Amino acid sequence: MTEKSPERLVFFTDAVVAIALTLLVLPLTEIVPEVVAAHGDPIEAITGNQSKIWSFLLSFVVIGRQWFAHHRLFEQVRAYNSTLALTNMVWLLAVIVMPFSSQMVGGFNTNQFTCLLYIGTIIVNSACVSVMTLVVRSDSALLREGSVISNRWLFTTISTTVSLIVAFLLVVIVPAVNYYSILLLVVPSLLVRLVYRDAPPKSAQLSE
Repeated sequence: MTEKSPERLVFFTDAVVAIALTLLVLPLTEIVPEVVAAHGDPIEAITGNQSKIWSFLLSFVVIGRQWFAHHRLFEQVRAYNSTLALTNMVWLLAVIVMPFSSQMVGGFNTNQFTCLLYIGTIIVNSACVSVMTLVVRSDSALLREGSVISNRWLFTTISTTVSLIVAFLLVVIVPAVNYYSILLLVVPSLLVRLVYRDAPPKSAQLSE
């Protein structure tokens, strides 16, 4: 059976992510004509649209972080199977939806439904990374020679997804928390340092 090289899958994924990042800025390009048509002051393009600007910056960071996690994982992949490819497509779906949920944030700000949609999108993306990490770790035929998905790496990935799920439930229970619940993403890094603080560094595991 011919080994499936991940190169085309990675190139396609990178192209979709680049398009999604570009789409994020489109709502901002509509601001200037609106201010000009209203004969407003140029500074109003900033001061009057802070929620849109912040949602753009937040989503840019989120997608960038998601892409980095995906990139780091696929650096260790030499082949892919149908499960990995399918999960990658769902991951891309979440990335593509991000510009829409970001625009919802800019338009409706702290609305509970908008907040849940936004965090839910990130959960799907993070969960896909967790699944892909498990798939690659469980099948040595998918890994490059010398690459290892360490326990620390896996723990970090899964705990990130769990933190997002908790953030989602927190918004359901306490709507006033809204987007501040995303700050729970700092918990995984703290847990990793606590759980693995006595573990010696292993560069071969590429888990730092």
